Amino acid sequence: MKQSSKVVVSCHTGAFDPVGAICEAVRADDVRVHVDGAFGLWARISPEFAALARGIERADSWAADAHKWLNVPYDSGLAIVRDTGALRGAMSVQADYLPDPENREPFEFTPETSRRMRGAEVWAALASLGRDGLAELVGRNCRQAWRFAAGLRDAGFEVLNDVALNQVLVAFGGDRTTEEVIRGVQREGTCWCGGTRWNGRAAMRISVSSWATTDDDVERSLAAIVRVANGAGDTA
Repeated sequence: MKQSSKVVVSCHTGAFDPVGAICEAVRADDVRVHVDGAFGLWARISPEFAALARGIERADSWAADAHKWLNVPYDSGLAIVRDTGALRGAMSVQADYLPDPENREPFEFTPETSRRMRGAEVWAALASLGRDGLAELVGRNCRQAWRFAAGLRDAGFEVLNDVALNQVLVAFGGDRTTEEVIRGVQREGTCWCGGTRWNGRAAMRISVSSWATTDDDVERSLAAIVRVANGAGDTA
């Protein structure tokens, strides 16, 4: 039986583990590699960002959240496996009241026997966007994240991560001040940004993934964040 190894694309920062190098390093030891690509798997569609995920195709299984960059309902997760039999063997159930499937039955490949037809929404989003549309969406959101990072740095605030994809972590001084700014931005209402902790510090997490976000939205949101932050105290 293969051992398992998990490779992560960080939802905190958008950073990528070196997937290709990891797959090469463990190949001789018969290790099964799984990639948690909640955001990052979609980078493969973009000519600008595909290199971040170089080697990802060498893994054994992959997961992605369609509710993020595809903007479909929350429970539209994707699991992709190289060995279809292994997935079916792990997920399928037998019971006298269930039909003996002659064809592929979706319930044999998910943890849920009774599941809403989320595949329809995922299909509709992909069919509507197409390859070019999805690539444009990913590229635009990433460039918008870069704009957030640049604008916040120019305003004198500390961007904590290397902005590789569509995630920006920013601190506005000490933890209490950063938390005050996060609450203030949420109350102000121009945009919504959540909080997190990174390397022991409080941070605002800006995650850009909506198809509806325009460059003007970014500028208005950036102005609102800076305005709230400039009015906050500066305590540790």
